[in-house]
Parts: sequence; structure tokens; C-alpha cells
Amino acid sequence: MKVYIRKIDYDDTALIVKWRNNPRVRNNFIYREVFTEEGHKRWMDTRVASGEVVQMIICENETDKAVGSVYLRDIDNATKEAEYGIFIGEDDAIGKGYGNEAADLMCDYARDELGLKRLILRVFKDNEPARKSYEHAGFKKCQELPAVECSDGAVKDMILMEKVLW
Repeated sequence: MKVYIRKIDYDDTALIVKWRNNPRVRNNFIYREVFTEEGHKRWMDTRVASGEVVQMIICENETDKAVGSVYLRDIDNATKEAEYGIFIGEDDAIGKGYGNEAADLMCDYARDELGLKRLILRVFKDNEPARKSYEHAGFKKCQELPAVECSDGAVKDMILMEKVLW
């Protein structure tokens, strides 16, 4: 493995803000507003601390350098489902297979530690590198989501994908 994942903490705030404000990252999300440290701390206080979100930092094994984040949001303990998300924040970490490995690690965590049965994700139809990475991790297309409006007013087609964990 080239990467490992660890739980996010408040010390990661500056990195998350930097990464999510990178246009390469921001433009692959529905929520495209500028990230602030205050906003991220609020996310940590309300969503992560409550257990509604499990967020991890992706780190290179060789250097321990943080390169991105992977998360499960809207965790539903009744249905044993959650929404999966990931981004590689460091530009020099793109195309190295880190996303593929982090997806495998997070899916294992979702199944083994949280007891989740199914993960879903949404991806823009034109984001082929991400779609290929998700397919590599075992996600399968289950629905077209046409004309999704982003927070900046852009409208793009998305695909809903799912992975059954057990």
C-alpha cells in the first residue's frame, strides 16, 4: 500500500481549507463556496463530533505527508448506509493510485468498523478519472442524476453509484 488513512482532527483544518479551495477540487463538488477555517471547525463540531460524518486524512506511507481526505457522510445506522466522498488535495499526488487505495481502505472501515452494508456516491458525469477510480473500488452506476445545480449556479449531470459491502 502507498497510503494509509487516519481520523481527521482539528490540526488538519488548514490543509482541508487549502485543498477544498483548490479549483481542481472545488469544481468536482456540488458545494463550491469558499472554505474557511471557521466553517470547517463548525463541520468538525457538528457533523464529525456527532458521528454523522466519519472523515479520514489520506497519508503517504513513505513520508507521512497528508495528501487528501476520504469521508462517509449522512451515516444512517438504521439502514446501515452512508454517502462516500473523497478528494486528493495535493496536486503532486494526482494519478498515483492514492484514491484507489484510500477507497479500498475506507470501504473496509465502513464494513468492518461501522457495520455498514451499502455506500452510495455522486460523481459528475464528465469526471472520468473519478468514475474509473470508483469502479476500481467496486462501485457500480445505479442512476443518472441529470441537471444537478451546484452552489455557484452551474448545472451538471451526475451519476449515482453504489457499492454493497456485504
